[in-house]
Parts: sequence; C-alpha cells; structure tokens
Amino acid sequence: MTTPGGQGDGGGSAGRTVGVEEEMWLADPRTRRARAQAPEVTGRRTDGLEKELFRHQVELTTAPHSDLSDLAADVAAQRDRAVAAAAEAGLLLVASGTVPLPHDELVLSDDRRYRAMAERYGAVVRAAGTCGMHVHVEIASPEEGVRVLDRIAPYLPVVLALSAGSPFEDGRDTGYASWRSQQWARWPSAGVTEPFGDVAGYRAATAALVRSGAARDTGMLYLPARLAADYPTVEVRVADVVTERHDVVVLVALVRALVETAARDALPQVAWRTELLRAAHWRAAREGAHGRLLHPERPYDEPAPARDVVAAVREVVADAAEAAGDRTLLEEGLSRLLAASGAATQRAVHERTGRLEDVVDDLARRTAR
Repeated sequence: MTTPGGQGDGGGSAGRTVGVEEEMWLADPRTRRARAQAPEVTGRRTDGLEKELFRHQVELTTAPHSDLSDLAADVAAQRDRAVAAAAEAGLLLVASGTVPLPHDELVLSDDRRYRAMAERYGAVVRAAGTCGMHVHVEIASPEEGVRVLDRIAPYLPVVLALSAGSPFEDGRDTGYASWRSQQWARWPSAGVTEPFGDVAGYRAATAALVRSGAARDTGMLYLPARLAADYPTVEVRVADVVTERHDVVVLVALVRALVETAARDALPQVAWRTELLRAAHWRAAREGAHGRLLHPERPYDEPAPARDVVAAVREVVADAAEAAGDRTLLEEGLSRLLAASGAATQRAVHERTGRLEDVVDDLARRTAR
C-alpha cells in the first residue's frame, strides 16, 4: 500500500508498517459526471489498481511501509499511474467520497460476488458507489489487534471529521461534510460496536453477523475498524478518500499513532455507550473539521470545537508519533486540515462559481497534482 505526497514530508522508519487503499471514481471530462468505464482503465495496468463494486470506481492499493516518506512516494506513484491510465481512456480520476453531479443508473462490475451482494442487499448496495480510504496498520497478533480495536473506537469519529470531503451528491449540497459515511451506514454490517473484550469475543460476534446474513463473509464486515482478513493488520475504514496526497499521509500518521498508543495501553479507557458513539460519528459526518465534536474521553460533555478536540487527541498520541518520527508531520498536517478541510474546499469552489462542474474539475486537478 502507498503513502501520499512524495514531497519530503514523511516520517521516520521506527513505526509499524502501514498501507492504504484509496477508492476513486471516473468522470467524463465534458459532462463531469461519473462514467462506468473502469475496465478500460484497470485493463491498462494491473499493479495496485483494481476494480470496485461499481464500474465508475477503481481502487488504488499501496505496499506496506514503515517510513511515511516511502508511503508518500508510493501513493504519488500509484495516483500518477492511475491518472495516466484514466487519461488514456479519455477520463478524469477523481478522489472524493461522493459523486457531486447526478449520474445514470449504477452499473455493477462483472463479478459473481458483486452480483450476489446486489441480489441479497437490494437498494442498500447503492451505498457502495461512494469512495473511502482504508488504512492498514501492522499488529503483532490478533490479541493485540482486538485490544487496539476496543481502545481506538471513541477516537475514530475524529479521523472521520478530519477526512470529511463529500458534501455534494446528486446535484445538491447534502448539508453534511461527509455524506459518504451516512450512505455507508445503511449496510447491515456497518456501524459502531460494543467492546469485544478478546479475540474469542471478536470472532464470536463477527461469526454471528455472518450467520445472521448481515454480511456474506468476513470481507463484508463493514465496521469502523476490524482485523483484516488477509493481512496481520488492523484496518481502519472510517475515512472519506481525501483529495490531496499529503493529507493521506497525515491521516495515516494519526491512525498509526492511535494504534501504537492503544497497543501500549496508553489511550485513556472510557466506557462509551454505543448510542453515544453513533452520535459522535454522526456529529463528525455532519460538521467535519469545522464544527463541534464529541470529546473521545468525555462522552457526556457538550460537543467542543473540533480544533480543541483534535488538539487533545494530538497530545494523547504525541509519544507514539515522536517515536515513529512523525510528530512534526502530524502537527503541521492536522493544522492544515483544520484550516482547509476537503468539504470546506469543495464548498468554497461552489460558492465562488455556482457550478458543480467546477467542483469536479478542481477535485480532478488536485487528485492529479
């Protein structure tokens, strides 16, 4: 898996290995609407570029890296190749959580698994037409992984808020900073969980979800974070795909620092009720990095300004970030995201021109640069 932004903004080499999966969509450069032509793009290269559930989507996958400057170079190379493959097919590659303009009926990719999903879950499958970013962080064992999952849960809404960049869909402003996350929550296997306690608890709960039919298999466990099925990693799945390459690295640094801090048993352990955790995710989706968020350590308090909550989280993970060589990158990157989030940038373009076509053009430019 890859890290974004090969501009010398990486961290040290002491951290756990990390990898990234970025989902993106393809646009017609004339209409700026989604085009179901992924096979024409993925067929031009195979390394790290794959199909997704719908034919207007592709997924970029990096190798695992311990040094974030290596990850940044990988992300940049993956995006450059994907942008070029899209251009050869006469298309634009766009990194945003939703498709801003209305588009035709979604077209499933030609895959037996995808057809079975559509048959079982009906219209809910449309939620998979959105684009997220998944961060994999190395763990020593499943036991460590479950301990991490239980401890990082209250902090994941902050990751969502910082990544939020999907305010527009179907030709309108949804009123949310991350509409993608609200769409994704429709899946019966999505949403927050109670603490699992240990590996046996995790496996029992996830197996029961599969038996219930809410998921066809472990690959459809759409939890905010989970044990990866095929890798020795914790997979954090809450983020919108972000448009700027350097923001990918910042979010990866934050997630890695959260995982490392949790593995050290250094994250404050606060008992959260699941309904309050749902509220925290909703608030993060609604207001993003420019509103008010629930504090991960104080679930019963009034929501606080996002800047204050992010500052508190940054301090909690400071030792882990310092040990990995990521502290400066994280501090500067979080300040940048708080000043100009993805959702705010898209809305600023729309406010200036009044055209969602211009929003798509700006997204495509920033995806490519």
